[in-house]
Amino acid sequence: MAKIKNSMPVSGTDKGDKPGSLPYIWKRLKKNPGAITGLVFVVLLFVLSFISPFICRYDYQEIVMKSRFTLPGMDHLLGCDEVGRDILSRILYGAKYTLSIGVLSVAVSCVLGVILGSIAGYFGGTVDTLIMRFLDVFQAFPNILLAIAISAVLGAGFDKVIYAIGISGVPNFARMMRANILTVRGSEFIEAATSINCTTLRIIIHHVIPNAISPLIVQVAMGIASAALAASGLSFLGFGVQAPTPEWGAMLASARGYMRDYPHMVIIPGIFIMLTVLSFNLVGDAIRDALDPKLKD
Repeated sequence: MAKIKNSMPVSGTDKGDKPGSLPYIWKRLKKNPGAITGLVFVVLLFVLSFISPFICRYDYQEIVMKSRFTLPGMDHLLGCDEVGRDILSRILYGAKYTLSIGVLSVAVSCVLGVILGSIAGYFGGTVDTLIMRFLDVFQAFPNILLAIAISAVLGAGFDKVIYAIGISGVPNFARMMRANILTVRGSEFIEAATSINCTTLRIIIHHVIPNAISPLIVQVAMGIASAALAASGLSFLGFGVQAPTPEWGAMLASARGYMRDYPHMVIIPGIFIMLTVLSFNLVGDAIRDALDPKLKD
């Protein structure tokens, strides 16, 4: 008797779209209009920030005193600041700094947090206690206050802000990584790797971290929003990127003396900060939902 071939369609999961994989996350992400809107806004802002020198009508640092305090109109879509610089050009060019600080500072937090959390969670005992108590000292201070203190020591500047915000965010990533590794450490595949004499470093890098890092994706998306907001706050307080660099927080700081008479100088950078933070939060929420095993299609 001839064998009947199985003609049943192969499901998306059989194709490799397993829960937690990138294709699966993207599939779930596409079904969330808010996440797609936020993702499009962030990507568009990234692209415009890098091509702004070629598409903007005015140079972001060109001073035209006769255009001081120009209101939004046809010549200057978002108006001009206190020395006649085009606000639209400065917003688009400054997006490069705000978004770069957010991404790079979270990268610093994530790398350091993963390393410390992996060591603490895998080895446990005295090593775990020492690392966690050390991080408790950092976590005793609010993140923004710790970032201000680090910035005061390192000084103001683009790279200094990245280190300040990145270091202040390490405890959150380390604690989450440690908690994930504690659930993975006793798994059978870890015992199998140990039984064939895999080195501790190889086990941590190739087996422990890849299986414990998925929840950090959500933390990264949320962290970028918080870091971008913290960067604007530091610049507003004078500890971040300094004028005349058109970082959004620095633009708010320079315009606060004119907010009663010319509120557009404050409102416009504030709206862009709000939309950027909201976009990252929407994407982070959607990724969290995609990684939640309790939520199914």
